[in-house]
Amino acid sequence: MSEENQVPAEEVQKETPAQEAPKVEETVEETPVAAATEEVAEEVVPEAPVAAVTEEVAEEVVPEAPVAAVTEEVAEEVVPEAPAFSWADVEGDSTADSGERQALVDLYAETLGSSVEHQVVEGKVTVKTDREVIIDINSKSEGVVSLNEFRYNPELAVGDTVEVLVDRQEDKNGQLVLSHRKARSIKAWDRVNEAHDNDEIVKGYVKARTKGGMIVDVFGLEAFLPGSQIDVKPIRDYDQYVDKTMEFKVVKINHEFKNVVVSHKALIEADLEEQKKEIIGKLEKGQVLEGTVKNITSYGVFIDLGGVDGLVHITDLSWSRINHPSEVVELDQKINVVILDFDEGKTRIQLGLKQLEKHPWDALDENLSVGDKVKGKVVVLADYGAFVEILPGVEGLIHVSEMSWSAHLRSAGDFMKVGDEVETEVLTLDREDRKMSLGIKQLTTDPWTDITTKYPQGSKHEGTVRNFTNFGIFLELEEGIDGLIHISDLSWTKKIKHPSEFTSIGAKLEVVVLDIDADNRRLSLGHKQVESNPWDAYTDAFAVGKTVTGTMINSGDKGGDVKFEGYDGVEAYCPARHITKEDGAKLEKGETAEFKVIEFNKDNRRIVVSHVGTYKEVEVKKGRSASGGGNKGGNVAVPNQNVERSTMGDLDALAALKEQMDNENK
Repeated sequence: MSEENQVPAEEVQKETPAQEAPKVEETVEETPVAAATEEVAEEVVPEAPVAAVTEEVAEEVVPEAPVAAVTEEVAEEVVPEAPAFSWADVEGDSTADSGERQALVDLYAETLGSSVEHQVVEGKVTVKTDREVIIDINSKSEGVVSLNEFRYNPELAVGDTVEVLVDRQEDKNGQLVLSHRKARSIKAWDRVNEAHDNDEIVKGYVKARTKGGMIVDVFGLEAFLPGSQIDVKPIRDYDQYVDKTMEFKVVKINHEFKNVVVSHKALIEADLEEQKKEIIGKLEKGQVLEGTVKNITSYGVFIDLGGVDGLVHITDLSWSRINHPSEVVELDQKINVVILDFDEGKTRIQLGLKQLEKHPWDALDENLSVGDKVKGKVVVLADYGAFVEILPGVEGLIHVSEMSWSAHLRSAGDFMKVGDEVETEVLTLDREDRKMSLGIKQLTTDPWTDITTKYPQGSKHEGTVRNFTNFGIFLELEEGIDGLIHISDLSWTKKIKHPSEFTSIGAKLEVVVLDIDADNRRLSLGHKQVESNPWDAYTDAFAVGKTVTGTMINSGDKGGDVKFEGYDGVEAYCPARHITKEDGAKLEKGETAEFKVIEFNKDNRRIVVSHVGTYKEVEVKKGRSASGGGNKGGNVAVPNQNVERSTMGDLDALAALKEQMDNENK
């Protein structure tokens, strides 16, 4: 900018004192660049942001002129002295009463109230629709809140006062934005704590079901309602409480984790407490009360007597035997019960239902006696027997021993099952103790009555192996008739240590009746007797002094056993001193050689042989071939002791002593 343009500006500034405000228009006209009319100047001035046309305003306008080169000192002096903007000065309304204007401003503020963003205020419901609620908070406009935020309070109506949070004073449409949910959340924790401390009743909205209970909205917080705290009686359908508003008590608060637990049951219990005290005070044994079935378990039924619970045990529900209480009662059913017993504090009350009815034993036929036949239904099975119900509530026991004539005790389940209709005979009857024993085997003939006719001595039969013992086998010929096969009567030739080596349970065996003891119900059987005794044929084959060929099957310090080809099951014993070969060596296991029979006893199935006797003269012993005495359980091989003794001392004296002992045993 040229000096020519600057000089007039300085002159204008000097010639225009601060007091001469009317000369502002002339100053503007003298500016070379701002050739504006008075009308233009008048239009520009009111649009300036801080253009209050005072003495200071004139100083402000000059530096803003495009060619007004104002010094730094002047600018610094002018800026801090700018006064507040006044519309009255701009509009030229110098006559306006400032006091009246302020009064109008105050009235406006009082009418609309004050609303600050993110502040919780109270508002009044003016309109309620199906989707939203319009709330007036005394602001320039009303706010709209979704009806979903009031789900906890379905009774909300026009005119109610609610708390809302001023989310925004204006949205893009100029609308006031409010939130009831956020307002509740802000003050919820304080309200919950206050309700807990003061034991207040609060309203809550059941939002959803969860594991073990319900989620409840209380003051905008999610509280937990345990299933056990919903009602005094067990809840079977939790879903019926969802989307309902209920009253609760805040029972527990975890400040660390911000967890809240509420209870509806506490309200009910408080109402029932007085009723409960009244009922407990009047309880007496034998008293009949009306109650409601509260809960059914496998062991009994809990009855609500009006705030007091009692238990009817399953055995006190019916005189008849039942498997589950649900067969007699139903949930929520009203029934009469009698008080049987209770503890000192009357907290545990024992109730009875069947006691209100006449005992079925009192209705039992007076003419019923022992020996009569009755029909009944199997209601219980046990290993020891079965309980048969002949009348509702009248049962008799069939012991397993009374189910079959067989001596082998079996489970009752082998003869019958629950639900079977059976015919029985009354064995005992005690009306005072209400006990009865029954039997079913008595309906059939005892097979032992004609045992000698059906199974005469020496007759052959086939039976089933039922059991093993160390000494023999129990064989069943028919139902109720068992016999014993001694282990020594199983085989003529085989050495059997245990019967399981010979046969198995359930196998069929042919037997011969050896002996009958009808009085003691004992039958002696033999299996080997079905065949002829092969030892009768061995008498010639193994005659004393005869030489036979055999194989050593074992060899030890005291001797060994020898078997012979073609004679299955026949074994002989060879003493140690008789095993020596001609060259002085001992016969080893598996070695075949010639042997001389030095002893043969058919009764004891004993053969003693000697290899030494084939090449050297040895003394032989004559064994008995006739029956009489003998040890039935003796083995084929000769005991080592006896053979060794026969070689030491006087053999003739020993033989005579043995014959004497055998004769005494006859």
